[in-house]
Amino acid sequence: MRSPASSASLIGRESDLAALHDELAAVADGQPRAVVVGGEAGIGKSRLIAEFLADAASTATVLTGRSVDLGTDGAPYAPFTAILRQLVDAIGLDAVLSAAGQGAGVLSVLLPELASTDAVPARTGAERLYELVTVLFENVSAAHPLVVAVEDIHWADIATLELIRFVIRMMERGRFLLLLSYRSDEVLRGHPLRSYLPELDRTRRATRWELGRLSRAQVATQAEQILGCAPDAATVDKVYQLSEGVPFFVEELIGIEHLGTGEDLPETLRDLLLARYERLSEPAQRLLRLLSAGGVCVEHDLLAAVFDGTADDLDAAAREAVVAHVLAADTTEYSFRHALVREAVHADLLPGERTRFHTRYAVAIEEAGGSASQISYHWMAAHDLRRAFIASLEAMEESRLSYAYSAAAAMGDRALELWDRVDGAEELAGRSRTELLSRTASALRNAGDSERALALVNVALDDADGLSPDRHARLLRDKAQYLANLSRPGSVDLLQRALAIAPHDPGDGLRAQLLAEVAGRLMLEARYDEAIRTSTLSITEAADEASARRSVAHTIRGTVLVNDGSIEEGLADLDTARVLAGTDSGPLLRNAVNASDVMNLLGRFDDAVRIAQAGVEQAKLRGVERTSGVMLASNTVEPLLALGKLDLAENMLDPALELDPPPGFRVHLQRMKLWLTLWRGDTQRAEDLLRRWRKGMLVQAEIEMQSRLGFARVAAEIEVARGDAAAAWRDASVVLSDARRSIPAYDLPLLAAAARALSELGASEGATAPGGVPDSGAGGVPGIGPGIGPGTGPGGVASDGPAVVDAPSAARALLAVLAELSTWPTFPVWAPLIEAELAGVLGQLPAQVVAAWEHAVDAARGAGAPAHLRPYTLLRLAQANAVAGNRAAAEHAAAGARQLADALGFGLLVDAADHLVASAVPARHVTARGAEPVLTDRETQVLALIEQGLSNKQIGERLYISAKTASVHVSSILRKVGASSRTEAVYRAARAGAGRR
Repeated sequence: MRSPASSASLIGRESDLAALHDELAAVADGQPRAVVVGGEAGIGKSRLIAEFLADAASTATVLTGRSVDLGTDGAPYAPFTAILRQLVDAIGLDAVLSAAGQGAGVLSVLLPELASTDAVPARTGAERLYELVTVLFENVSAAHPLVVAVEDIHWADIATLELIRFVIRMMERGRFLLLLSYRSDEVLRGHPLRSYLPELDRTRRATRWELGRLSRAQVATQAEQILGCAPDAATVDKVYQLSEGVPFFVEELIGIEHLGTGEDLPETLRDLLLARYERLSEPAQRLLRLLSAGGVCVEHDLLAAVFDGTADDLDAAAREAVVAHVLAADTTEYSFRHALVREAVHADLLPGERTRFHTRYAVAIEEAGGSASQISYHWMAAHDLRRAFIASLEAMEESRLSYAYSAAAAMGDRALELWDRVDGAEELAGRSRTELLSRTASALRNAGDSERALALVNVALDDADGLSPDRHARLLRDKAQYLANLSRPGSVDLLQRALAIAPHDPGDGLRAQLLAEVAGRLMLEARYDEAIRTSTLSITEAADEASARRSVAHTIRGTVLVNDGSIEEGLADLDTARVLAGTDSGPLLRNAVNASDVMNLLGRFDDAVRIAQAGVEQAKLRGVERTSGVMLASNTVEPLLALGKLDLAENMLDPALELDPPPGFRVHLQRMKLWLTLWRGDTQRAEDLLRRWRKGMLVQAEIEMQSRLGFARVAAEIEVARGDAAAAWRDASVVLSDARRSIPAYDLPLLAAAARALSELGASEGATAPGGVPDSGAGGVPGIGPGIGPGTGPGGVASDGPAVVDAPSAARALLAVLAELSTWPTFPVWAPLIEAELAGVLGQLPAQVVAAWEHAVDAARGAGAPAHLRPYTLLRLAQANAVAGNRAAAEHAAAGARQLADALGFGLLVDAADHLVASAVPARHVTARGAEPVLTDRETQVLALIEQGLSNKQIGERLYISAKTASVHVSSILRKVGASSRTEAVYRAARAGAGRR
């Protein structure tokens, strides 16, 4: 019930209340929304929300939850537990279970009382819990509008914040409004909510605003409504001055007698907050002191359990506090009228009171079977370290089973801090300190903090001499996993060390797991021979009944065999893995990911999409459609791009990136995003994203060969598109470096990007490619499809300063690598294109270059060709015909390229084709006499040699002039014909007859 100390109506928040009603109206069409209201303490957030919820209850189901101020010790998901209990009361358990769908099995995480219900299957992972809540709210709100309010999220535990974050990101349908509030003055540097709020601002489904202070006129209105008559000007001035427009302070100040004369004024904020409290009787004050140890709000039953008087005494003291506007009460709990008052009362406790009160709460919650996290908090506050230690360990396990890994890690940290301060800690814990370090590290890793997890496991390994071989091996395995999560090298060495000491016990499966993990890391490093041997050993080591473990090993080996060229054998292994997985969703989903990826690499794009979509169906059955399912769906992105279905691919890509996936998968998705952004025609956006993501992508490239080759490819294409062929060659030439290990499906597109970069370098400056802008051909068309830093390879690339390239030698080196890939299924698609890109670099005549591109166009129509190759090769054919002086053929090919690119959505190629066609209208170099452009005899000679594809150095040798002089002539030709590149100059001159006098 609302305290009569408040004004009868909401003052100064009319527009905010109207905005909330507008948001509720907006969800009526089935599009869920989230609203986040912030503001300093006492500004009126709770009153605003209460007013809105009271109004909304007439048209919507209203559910409320609030966070409590117990720091990291609050029960995980506490607001949602309260919300779901209200939902069960409102619509019944059967309706809740039905609305939860496939995810109903994890309801017991939030409602422990359901754990023994036969209809509820065993718990699974956190992702399933998050999806359960999202789907539940959506399905319930389909029948009737639903408003869910969670107040004071600045006090929420990390698990609750992560759940809120997921719901806002992933909610898709339903008449559902999520309303959140927080105290802005509590969100300081380092607070978990601080980094989350800007993310909310970028979410299209969320709106956030903060409440401002009241004006003097609004303070006067509020005071009048509280007092029942208009206050004098002196009182209003004093209240406004002291409250600074904070509504709660206005209410407290209005209750002070003689305020206008300055008598009885509080000297400090604490005095103001305690003014009403200090006017109460001693029994009422004693009750409030006891209540303050329990938090802002305390259930009546819990308060009765810790109160040392009679029930009548409790009721009398509580009623006095409610009448004095210090407490508020509803049907089940008491709460301080404002958290600031609770904080002031609690700070005023004497040491003995603090110990006694928190002890009572700890004992009462223990006896009631309540949250171990709250029990740990109260024992710590009571300075009973032994009991706090035991409760912290119980809370750690409780949080782990609830998938609240941040809370589990916090409890583990607390237990570790207490370890040396508690006698018999190992006996009490039932485990060693090393085991506790390991479990805490695991919780940190699952909470996304692999850096701290690594630090803890290193502490555990510092005392390795006292460890059993099994425990030592498991710690080494854990460290390897944490390093991989951080995209750092060293995982393979650690896993191999673990294998060397792991006991041969087929029953525990440790060696089989270690072997499979080693094989997986070797696969990512493209160390295929070793990966095949190791995965085979894993299959041999796994017990016959361990079909899930053998399935994983077969999946790894099958993937490696395909990449190593044993395609049929590898596909058979992948089929075996799928059969071995049976109904075990983990191995099944992993197999779907790898099998889909393999089909994409083989150019079997439809099969890749089909397998990934089958995996999505498995994710639906498991209840993780919007977590693992989104990741599986995103595995269709690359084959969908190859099929030319750009919109569908983008719809899969963006939700997956929002889920903050693991580093390896994130880098893959980022490459796809870069490629799609570039080829849609937004070169600037692609360049900006590359600049933002480059560092993280390069870190991952150090430990994964596919990431290294893939990044080099897309980076080179973006650099060609922005006119920096030298940078493109530096990135793409990793394909010639000794550091590269071959992955044919990645090598071929990278070779194409490298060949294009090299052709641009050869066309612009021949042997020397300075840092300036080289010839960009058709307006900056990049190399070829979706992609480490500067490399030095056989092509004569210098890693520092301007790239110095012997273009013909580099071209021959690229062709030598190409020849090694001749057995890969998509070789017939890519080889003609790569050869065409290099034709001019190798000195072939324009007519020969045209023929090469005609062959590439034919190859791009074949099976296994990505959709963008068709318009791309047509456009390059148009350019080649332009250089050869075949005007009609150039225009025909450019028109075909444009039409196809426009139909598929490749805006980059549309723009390039338009540029090429526009260039067909010859520019005129207007002199002082208005004459047509006229080349000198020497310039005409130079132009003829440019047409043959000669570099400045080669032109100089033919004409017995220096390369520098040749460069001057080239610049003059470009200026006279109005061209920006050598290719364009040849084309313009041919069209305009600029070389004839």
